[in-house]
Amino acid sequence: MAEKKKINLSRVPMLKQKAEVRKGNFYQVALGYTEEQAMEEAHRCLQCKKPLCKAGCPVGVDIPEFIKALQDTDMPEAVKILKRKNSLPGICGRVCPQETQCELKCVLAKKEAPIAIGRLERYVADWEQTHLESIEKQNKRVEAKGKKVAIVGSGPAGLTCAAVLIQRGFNVTILEALHTAGGVLIYGIPEFRLPKEIVQNEIDYVKSLGVEIQLDHVIGKIATVDELLENNYDAVFLAPGAGAPMFLNIPGENLSNVYSANEFLTRINLMKAYLFPEYDTPISIGRKVAVIGGGNVAMDASRCALRLGAEEVYIIYRRSKLEMPARAEERENAEEEGIIFKYLTNPTRFFGDEQGKVTTMECIEMKLGEPDDSGRRRPITKPGTEFSIDVDVVIIALGNKPNPIIPSSTKGLELTRRGTIKTDELTGRTSKDRVWCGGDMATGAATVISAMGAGKRAANDIDTFFQK
Repeated sequence: MAEKKKINLSRVPMLKQKAEVRKGNFYQVALGYTEEQAMEEAHRCLQCKKPLCKAGCPVGVDIPEFIKALQDTDMPEAVKILKRKNSLPGICGRVCPQETQCELKCVLAKKEAPIAIGRLERYVADWEQTHLESIEKQNKRVEAKGKKVAIVGSGPAGLTCAAVLIQRGFNVTILEALHTAGGVLIYGIPEFRLPKEIVQNEIDYVKSLGVEIQLDHVIGKIATVDELLENNYDAVFLAPGAGAPMFLNIPGENLSNVYSANEFLTRINLMKAYLFPEYDTPISIGRKVAVIGGGNVAMDASRCALRLGAEEVYIIYRRSKLEMPARAEERENAEEEGIIFKYLTNPTRFFGDEQGKVTTMECIEMKLGEPDDSGRRRPITKPGTEFSIDVDVVIIALGNKPNPIIPSSTKGLELTRRGTIKTDELTGRTSKDRVWCGGDMATGAATVISAMGAGKRAANDIDTFFQK
């Protein structure tokens, strides 16, 4: 009788920069596994006969298989298996919320010690970049179909859809509005969480498969969706993201030095303000900064402000710590770095000086009532609890909504009440013939991996559509 494998309930920790050091630089916080650490963590995997972890992955990565290749020290095979289902593993291994997806489904999660799938994914992806000569190029395209697909947007949904379609025999062109490909991966996520080099490596991989990327193409202006379908393309996949910021709509929000998180992070990430004056993109950072919101974007903005020289940085969140949507890992990193969290607090107005610059934020305390539509307890104001905080800079990080430029210029495209494009969740089909949609334009702001899943589903359906 085979001896039962002893379960190791201790996850291998990942080293990271010390808080007092990292808050002064934009280098990666999490340093990744060494070979020894990766092998130790891989050998914790039980290789379940019915692997539940796969069901938790929106793109269906063959998780036990790539970990088994790791256990066997067959790194080229681990890369091959991983990239069979995921074209962006270096990105996913860093920013995907594995703790609520594949790792949550892991059998060992019941023991509060799931396999560190994301960390192993990152290790394999990083190994590939330093051993490219050892990897067989996975561009096994089927016979060309003679069909052309335009993909609007080069974020995670667009890149994933393109990678799948190009390997199914389609001619694929990505049309990107900005001067750099990558979408939110480039303009939204800071260098210390997702280095631009990693994103560029993944983009270069997709291009190596044969995908063409055209920059500075604002669809809705340079061409409409209808014109794409009439002139050049057999199908269009819309994945421009949700780039229009949401605001508080309270007095004083138009004062100077009150930023949307979109503008703030775009200046820092895409326009390289963190490298000023090497890059000529100045950004105003005072002594006291307040960031309004509780998601990952709020964590990113607050930690960027700290690294740019702010002495005090506040996270202002109207619910409690329990309801905060940010990843626990990112919140903990912010806490370690000295970010000040003010829970159950909501801004009511801003005041400025004679030059029109913000100087004070008036807030009110909140309490939690019954759950609302989001499933979280509804915040309710506590009358008579108003107080003020001195601020030099305010960053509004409440989320995003789709830019209306594509819907307003496209006939027959049905929208939801939220202004997103109405889309079939299983196929990505819209109300308009030969037009698919996925990612934040369909769902509102969500995760990188959910956008990738949408891109993959749409690609599969586009392939099915043209097989008829």
